[in-house]
Amino acid sequence: MIILGIDPGSHKTGYGLIECGGSQSKVIALGCLKARPRASLSARLLAIHQGLSQVIQKYQPQEAAVEATFYGKNAHSALVMGHARGVCLLAVEQAGCKLFEYSPLEVKKAVVGQGRAGKGQVGFMIRALLGLKTNPQEDEADALAVAMCHWQRRQFNSKVIKDIKG
Repeated sequence: MIILGIDPGSHKTGYGLIECGGSQSKVIALGCLKARPRASLSARLLAIHQGLSQVIQKYQPQEAAVEATFYGKNAHSALVMGHARGVCLLAVEQAGCKLFEYSPLEVKKAVVGQGRAGKGQVGFMIRALLGLKTNPQEDEADALAVAMCHWQRRQFNSKVIKDIKG
């Protein structure tokens, strides 16, 4: 199974694809979709949508996981982030991929074991869990963390259902 993790942002949107089977998972691709720094919001959103659509078309993930919106102090930043997240959701839906959402707290807890972990801790654990030779960029590490969180949740739910049935 191929899982796409997405860390939405209006200037940089991180993505990471992992292939999972049994207890193993490996990175297939990771990257950052970057819009022109001084581009209008609508141009940045278009770049994110087009880039993510190309990634989905190329790798054909069966499921996608995206980091849910968090509440920040700055209302304008949260609104812009919501727009970026919206075009990510649209690209996933247009591709017919199953979509799952996880809060930043859930993602950090799944990967690091602690919901208040810092970006450095997330990057370090992603490198260790996925056997990467170098630390990925922050947005890439966050996207891979979202994908790993989904894989762990999927395995847990599968085990619980199996235990209930039998």
